[in-house]
Amino acid sequence: MDNRAQAENFSRSVAKIKDEIKKDLVGQEDIVNNVIIAIIAGGNVLLEGVPGVGKTRLVRTLGKALKLPFSRIQFTPDLMPSDVTGTNIIEKNAEGKMNTVFQKGPIFANLVLADEINRATPKTQSAMLEVMQEHRVTVANKTYFIDEPFFVLATQNPIEQDGTYPLPEAQMDRFMFKLLVGFPSVKELADIVNMTQITMEETANAVVDGATILEMRELAKSVPVVPDVLYYAMRLVARTHPELADSGETAKKYVKYGCSPRAGQALITAAKVRALIDGRFNVSYEDIDALAYPVLRHRMKVNYTAINEKLTVDDVIAKLIAENAKEKGTGKLDAKPEKPVEAVTDANAEESVATAEVSAETATDGTAEATKPADVKKKKKFGKKN
Repeated sequence: MDNRAQAENFSRSVAKIKDEIKKDLVGQEDIVNNVIIAIIAGGNVLLEGVPGVGKTRLVRTLGKALKLPFSRIQFTPDLMPSDVTGTNIIEKNAEGKMNTVFQKGPIFANLVLADEINRATPKTQSAMLEVMQEHRVTVANKTYFIDEPFFVLATQNPIEQDGTYPLPEAQMDRFMFKLLVGFPSVKELADIVNMTQITMEETANAVVDGATILEMRELAKSVPVVPDVLYYAMRLVARTHPELADSGETAKKYVKYGCSPRAGQALITAAKVRALIDGRFNVSYEDIDALAYPVLRHRMKVNYTAINEKLTVDDVIAKLIAENAKEKGTGKLDAKPEKPVEAVTDANAEESVATAEVSAETATDGTAEATKPADVKKKKKFGKKN
């Protein structure tokens, strides 16, 4: 199967997933599209939105459409790390002997909804760091791996701040996307009410399975990225750092802290999936620009100047994209290698000194000093007493 046929087959599979999700979810096309991209790319998503906009329903519907086990963790201030990862318990076997057995926590699922993750204490939040990045859990010096594909969708309420613990930058960086879930329109609200009057259960059917998702992920890895597009994406990430000399005016004026290298990895990885969803087997500038908002908005911090001018993080990202667009097609990753410096050995040094001495004898007093190499001059002057 050629590349074009693979891309079209990939696009049809994603279209089937979207059709099933539409049976249980009204609107939110961009949110659904980006969540699917993250699942295939192997990333995690942070959803920020008010309660009741369908975040939990989205994950449950995805679990049915993808035929994957679904788990929900309700984060609260009294939640302990062992409540998330699991713990060792003592069981008595048939012979009456006591054995230590690891009881897996709710994190051991393919799709995990971390509801209101910022309500848990930092101690419990730290339990998510290893599993989100490395897809494994370490308990009592023993490591347990989680079945692939593994996906964490965390939610947080942007309004309520009392009793919450802001996520540290290290954990925010482990989310591939941060998506902002808006309130539905009047028509969408009416459709939601009519849908839930029939049934509150999800009606989506399974169209792909976990093995298919992993195959789609491997296909996405093979999508080529031309050097100009790669340079364009990396320059966009570098422009978020005001401390760099060539970062640009926008970062120096509005940005306090820039993005980590994970932003560049997320941009390229997600752009490959987005290209296949559109039926293309190549990454374009439009893929980078479209994904810049969910990739960068939670990894960079704006300063007081942006706040005073009432600019949001997305407004600053739009300025960075416009500034970066001026360099389309001008990027070169392969810099010209510098001419290697020839190593000076003892034999070469003695030969150069001998040549200098011969030149000094054959030349006049006015020209002898000029014909000597610089290193020979230093040797004669070094240690000279005044």
